Amino acid sequence: MSTADLPHLNALLNGVSALLLISGYICIKNRRADWHKRFMLAALAASALFLISYLIYHNAVGSVPYRHQDWTRPLYFAILIPHIILAALMVPFIIAAVYYAFRERFDRHRRLVKWVWPVWIFVSLSGIAVYLMLYQL
Repeated sequence: MSTADLPHLNALLNGVSALLLISGYICIKNRRADWHKRFMLAALAASALFLISYLIYHNAVGSVPYRHQDWTRPLYFAILIPHIILAALMVPFIIAAVYYAFRERFDRHRRLVKWVWPVWIFVSLSGIAVYLMLYQL
C-alpha cells in the first residue's frame, strides 16, 4: 500500500464506521446492549484507524486543493467546512460517551449520545462525500 492508496482507505473506513454506527443504533433500539457495545467499539476502532491514516496521508502530501472551478466548488466547501469543524469538536465528546458507558453511567451516556451520534454519522458520511468530490469527480 502506498500513500496514494490512503484516501481510498479513508473513505472505506468512513463507510465502515457509518455502517457500524447504524448497526449499533439498531441494536440499542432493540435492547441488544451486548451487540450495541460491540458495534460501537468497532465504530470507534474504524474511526481511530481513519484518523491515523488521514494524518499519515496529509503529513506526506499536505493539503489537497479542490481542482474544479464550477458549481460544485461552493457545494464542496459547504460539506467540507462543517465536516472539519465537527470532526475536531466531537473527539472529546466521543471519549466522554465511551467513559460514561464503561462506568455504567448510562443516564449521562444517553444524554450525550443524543447529539454525538448524529454528528458522528454526519462526519462519517460527509467524509465519504468529500472523498468522492476530491478524488472521483
